[in-house]
Amino acid sequence: MLFLSIQNFYAQTSKTPKKIIVENSDWSDYDQINVPDALLLSGNVKVNHDGVVLTCNKAYFFQKENYLKAFGNVQLVQGDTLFLNSKYAEYNGNLKKAFATGDAVMSSPDATLQTDTINFDRNVQQVFYNTKGTIINKDNTLVSKSGRYFVTEKKFQFLTAVTITNLKYVIKSNHLDYYSNSGHSYLLGPSTITSKANYIYTEKGFYDTKKNLAHFVRNSYIKYDDRRIEGDSLYYNRNTEFASATRNVKITDSINRGIVKGHYAEVFKLKDSMFVTKRAVAINLVENDSVYIHGKKLMITGKEGERIIRAFNNVRFFKVDMSGKCDSIHSDSKTALTKLIGNPILWNGENQITGDVMHLIGDNNTKKLDSLKVLNNTFMVSRDTLGTGFNQVKGLNLYGKFKEGKLHDVDVIKNTEVIYYMRNDANELIGINKNVSSKINLLLENNAVETITFFNKVDGDIYPEADLPENARKLKNLKWRGDERIKSKDDIFTAEDNELNDKMLQQQKDDNVKENVPMKVRKETLNYDKKKPATKANTNTVSKTKK
Repeated sequence: MLFLSIQNFYAQTSKTPKKIIVENSDWSDYDQINVPDALLLSGNVKVNHDGVVLTCNKAYFFQKENYLKAFGNVQLVQGDTLFLNSKYAEYNGNLKKAFATGDAVMSSPDATLQTDTINFDRNVQQVFYNTKGTIINKDNTLVSKSGRYFVTEKKFQFLTAVTITNLKYVIKSNHLDYYSNSGHSYLLGPSTITSKANYIYTEKGFYDTKKNLAHFVRNSYIKYDDRRIEGDSLYYNRNTEFASATRNVKITDSINRGIVKGHYAEVFKLKDSMFVTKRAVAINLVENDSVYIHGKKLMITGKEGERIIRAFNNVRFFKVDMSGKCDSIHSDSKTALTKLIGNPILWNGENQITGDVMHLIGDNNTKKLDSLKVLNNTFMVSRDTLGTGFNQVKGLNLYGKFKEGKLHDVDVIKNTEVIYYMRNDANELIGINKNVSSKINLLLENNAVETITFFNKVDGDIYPEADLPENARKLKNLKWRGDERIKSKDDIFTAEDNELNDKMLQQQKDDNVKENVPMKVRKETLNYDKKKPATKANTNTVSKTKK
């Protein structure tokens, strides 16, 4: 019982408010008529209360209430980290709260706050204001209608309109946490960052104002003059003008009328280049029709008019009248030349075209496809419309011309061979044309062969179906690959690509459920804002972190 009594005595004593102590005053007196129950202090007034020192020209000290009113050149100092200056102030020793007004200025080693009225609650070590305030922090100036300063964390919090002005950019937000020692800003509501280089929008993000590094995670995009970068997670380095995006990435090129999508991208603005992977696809507008190009990796380099698109590994592409596959693609906008490299195959309408080298050539004036070039081991095949046979044209090289986006005039030259099923207007089989010649010309209408013309050293005939055996109806090296044909924009993706996409979309749904989970800042940025200062209770934890 004695032990418990002693505990209660010390508990009550510890809760008893400490008294304000007057350390100095040139003159003191009482004026019960004008200021009842107050000790009047004037001239170099200095008082102390529980680690806080207040100085002023004049003060009314209400000893019973443990309360002070200060006038003229008022300064409240806490340790060596917080200074509060004003023309007038009030301090309540029992509640450990201060109120300052009249050109109020709060300063710390990292920042200075100027406003009309400042409140300081020492119990929770928070400073707050509800009048327009200006905060100056080295290279940054913050202006807001109201705000709160957490002394221990050295953090400013703004829940109304705030603007951060820097020589390079301007940040505007309705909810922002700003750490004055590190220069870290956490944007927790609709926010914009505007500069000469770009415009950034986010609804949840992080910005290191010292290192110019940023990370944005909700409804965010970076907009340049000609490009807009979107993604579930955006990382940005203003110093190098580098940006990377993760999951549901979309990069829009407004000048070249192109869109690039994927689940990971890197954009190097100063080099006019970008790299995209994870279900990457480039979508370009050609002749009012979209061309979809997919590869494991996409690389786009060069300025407007000199842009080069490279696609690597199992490349597939689709256009309404044309699709194809190859190992890689190299497309140069300056020369309007697209090279299909490594085992190229092209489907134009119902025609399957293969060869060792394949080039698609455009016209920069009309912005339309102009011609097709296939070199070495050219083979053009299509199924007979009604039967089970194949129409086949074989030769060394193929040169084709496009008309309104469709292959129209085709020349196959050198050592040409043909097997073609001839039908009349009633689609009745007339015979099977099999011959060789030096050159063949095909005219196509709506991607179907309308006429065939043979040139020089023509040798062959039209055989009745019964007179041409099955084993003579196929040219050497014929390989029909109709089951590989890409018939829609969705066919350009493999099963592995689609599985990855489903995984990414599921992650997006999971993240939407976890809306209130604090954002994880990328490893490129320091995250010491959340560290607690070392105390007796957590000294061991902090030391382990340092190791």
